[in-house]
Amino acid sequence: MHRDFAHVKRVVVKIGTNLLSNARGIDAEQIERMAANIAALRQQHIQVLLVSSGAIGLGARLLGRSSAVRKIALRQACASIGQPLLMSHYRLALKKFDLIPAQLLITRSDLNERRSYVNLRNAVENLLDLGVVPVFNENDVVSTAEIGTAFGDNDQLSAFVASKTDADLLIILTDIDGLYTKNPKKEKDGRLISEIEHVDDAILACAGEAGSTFSTGGMKTKILAAEIAANAGCATIIANGGKKDILPRLVAGETLGTWIHAAKRMSQRARWILNSSAKGTIKIDDGAVRALYNHKSLLPSGVVGVEGVFRAGDVVYINKIAKAVPYYSSEEIKAMAGRQSADMVRILGTPKRDVLFRPEDIVFLDPVKEEI
Repeated sequence: MHRDFAHVKRVVVKIGTNLLSNARGIDAEQIERMAANIAALRQQHIQVLLVSSGAIGLGARLLGRSSAVRKIALRQACASIGQPLLMSHYRLALKKFDLIPAQLLITRSDLNERRSYVNLRNAVENLLDLGVVPVFNENDVVSTAEIGTAFGDNDQLSAFVASKTDADLLIILTDIDGLYTKNPKKEKDGRLISEIEHVDDAILACAGEAGSTFSTGGMKTKILAAEIAANAGCATIIANGGKKDILPRLVAGETLGTWIHAAKRMSQRARWILNSSAKGTIKIDDGAVRALYNHKSLLPSGVVGVEGVFRAGDVVYINKIAKAVPYYSSEEIKAMAGRQSADMVRILGTPKRDVLFRPEDIVFLDPVKEEI
């Protein structure tokens, strides 16, 4: 299929650690090339949002570290040292093209909480209206996997940024040409996969695991990121960022890298529910499961148990088949479990709703079964 990106007006570009680093630390020339690429897109009236790795590696090298940084406290220290250095390079490089960068450090919880997510989205829209280039990175100084606030890698972060900002195209730049049938660094007979209509187990099997010393992602994380973007109606291209004029060439439709098609765009609310971390689980019986698949509301009579502690409005799992946003807290749902809706007044006083949530508050994790 011919690559036609004439409709693209907003692009998220993710630049990996391997592209930005050299033996001395930061590759300033590469950042300058990226700035020129961004400026070329801006001249085409295309908005660009940047997701940049490299802060931890920069800080580590400044501290004289040559091996991978694994301890959380040291990663946080390296990030806090490296992040202003990274932004300084971007500021100087973009200044040559009369462009201004803005730093946005975010955690997973910023997107999980509906209010903070809306505030972030509004701030980004304002920056873009002002002609600024938003530069995203994970706030590694306060974000850790142990407390559930980490994205895990900037590939996933870039997909969430693309999804939350309604981007038309996600470009993930790395140091190889795209997804191969076999690891091209180890096996010579690997073939570049130019186009993927949808991600399946066979595609995931082609992707390897993590990459270099200071990076956290590999090709598999990039494919999984493309899945997140696809649900937002956003196509993804994984390509070699070392090629000359890579960004304008990709947007022009040149056959470079691996192009993963967009799927049918889900609503913003559905994407927020799907991509937010679940705070707990509501366990329901088989009758309630059938009712949900038939686009019915969840009644308290169908609840058989509750796991975790969550507030009304938090995202929770439903039997691991779906994610939903209930009108009630975990304690309130426990009190109502197995009861009839008529009992809700006696149990809770004046209830907020006569159901736990409605069809518009649920997203199934298995879309095929949902259509049955």
